[in-house]
Amino acid sequence: MTDGKATLQLVLSNVSRVLMGKRREIELAMVALASQGHILIEDVPGVGKTMLAKTLAKSIGCSFRRIQFTPDLLPSDVTGVSIYNQKTEEFEFRPGPVMAQIILADEINRATPKTQSSLLESMEEHQLTVDGVTYPLPSPFMVMATQNPIEYEGTFPLPEAQLDRFLMRIRLGYPAREDEVAILDSQALTHPIEQIEQVVDAGDLQAVHRQVREVRVDDTIRQYIVDVVAATRVHPDVYLGASPRGSLGLYRTAQASALLKGRDYVIPDDVKPLVEPVLGHRVIMNPAARVRNVQSGTILEEILHTVTVPGTRVPA
Repeated sequence: MTDGKATLQLVLSNVSRVLMGKRREIELAMVALASQGHILIEDVPGVGKTMLAKTLAKSIGCSFRRIQFTPDLLPSDVTGVSIYNQKTEEFEFRPGPVMAQIILADEINRATPKTQSSLLESMEEHQLTVDGVTYPLPSPFMVMATQNPIEYEGTFPLPEAQLDRFLMRIRLGYPAREDEVAILDSQALTHPIEQIEQVVDAGDLQAVHRQVREVRVDDTIRQYIVDVVAATRVHPDVYLGASPRGSLGLYRTAQASALLKGRDYVIPDDVKPLVEPVLGHRVIMNPAARVRNVQSGTILEEILHTVTVPGTRVPA
């Protein structure tokens, strides 16, 4: 497992040179990358959402495209379009920005639901269908979408089906005082992203993907994951609990987290820190709970305290 850990740690260290004081959030991005999942970054402007995606793409030598989602953006602006060539008398496919390896879907909730849904097939099946023709997407493929949780005017909230396609939802937050001072110092002359270089390649990353699936998960850990997810479906404050895709996401990210720590087996402490990032956006609160301003994170923390952890004794 050392090769996979070394690869992920190289990328982690490289990205940390640009996003200072955000090691935990970068680790979550590494786990999502190793799990072949997509990330929804929900935070206020200016905290480094775009920079995280650009630095990640540069560190692994992958193609990067940014799509600025606006109300007038069309699905064909994302996927591409077939154009008639008068010379050949045939339609030619002009690929859209989604045909890159790392996609930044900036302010995704500003586009209409029709345009938002143009990403669904590519996110789930790593392929694209335009005019009845299916095109495979490059590997690795990762969508990092951002949205502003404060400004809701002129936005279209992501539907549950689209939210479920994101492996994780993370928040960067404001930097600590000393980290913000360090940011000012680091950008006095040039931006740190101009000084970093590629540290791994796509082949290294594909090897990591294979190693993640080889990490052992004991039956008791599998049952623990299913019990946590099932508890979200019966909680009185929850209208819609996490789907089986949530169980699979928690399972895969726990494997990736263990690999990042240099282990070839999963323990409960790999699972617990991932419950909120993986399940938080999949849990829909009922109207009464929303009136009381109950957050999904609070519910998940309560569930973690009630579901029995493997290897612990149940109080008499």
